[in-house]
Amino acid sequence: MIDDYELLDSGDGRKLERFGKYVLARPCSQAMWRPNKSAAEWAKADASFDREDGNNWHGRANLPKEWQIKTAGITFKLGGTDFGHLGIFPEQRAQWKWIRETVGVGCRCRCTSVLNLFAYSGGSTMAAALGGAEVCHLDASKGMVEWARENARLNGLAERPIRWIVDDAHKFMKREIRRGRKYDAIILDPPTFGRGAGGEMYKIERDLKETLSLVRELLSDHPLFVLFSSHTPGLSQIVAENILAQLFPQARLESGEMLLEPHPSSLTPRPCPCPSGIYCRAVFS
Repeated sequence: MIDDYELLDSGDGRKLERFGKYVLARPCSQAMWRPNKSAAEWAKADASFDREDGNNWHGRANLPKEWQIKTAGITFKLGGTDFGHLGIFPEQRAQWKWIRETVGVGCRCRCTSVLNLFAYSGGSTMAAALGGAEVCHLDASKGMVEWARENARLNGLAERPIRWIVDDAHKFMKREIRRGRKYDAIILDPPTFGRGAGGEMYKIERDLKETLSLVRELLSDHPLFVLFSSHTPGLSQIVAENILAQLFPQARLESGEMLLEPHPSSLTPRPCPCPSGIYCRAVFS
């Protein structure tokens, strides 16, 4: 399988990554170890980003306005944003593969509906659609929903049954509950802090329990899974397990850290894997 993403090195609070033919150095607060590569090798990066005095790109002109890569079997449009993001979180690659495989098994028996909340540029949406599911993609940012729609076109999914919704997550879920709509699988990666389409404020420490309670109400009578992931510092997989275990006592829980990992063929010394968030899956089948 083609994979255009590679972790080249990490350490001293930074990560060195290859996205297609472009190499970037960006912050990674948990990379507290020493880098393997020399400073001279890091300096060869096409561009770098830091938050030492605000948000700053260095060498951004060396990058095209946008380019494409393929990873985990999904094609993504990338572009440097003012916050240092590129339109992809490659630590989710293992989850995208799992979603595609799990949805694919479910779709052999019945039509499967998936809701993807806080859906960003749509990696999980693409994975679910490629697995054969009907998908509802929701994000509060109109620009990110358009970005995800472009990713759908790049993956040959423009004509697939995907609903594109720009809305506040809680408002949308409450309307879906009133309509009696149900979903067989729900995916969510809520922000630590965010604003809804109408300016609504979301704080994960305050709102997560309500979010997951609404998720429970939206599940079908024969659900496949709930997949929760988070990049919030201090929110551990045990915290996620405790919350999901109370809400879904009949489910099997699977949890762990999301990692940026080097390519299996990387030469020694291999880059240290970078912890980049946690996931917890409540699996019903």
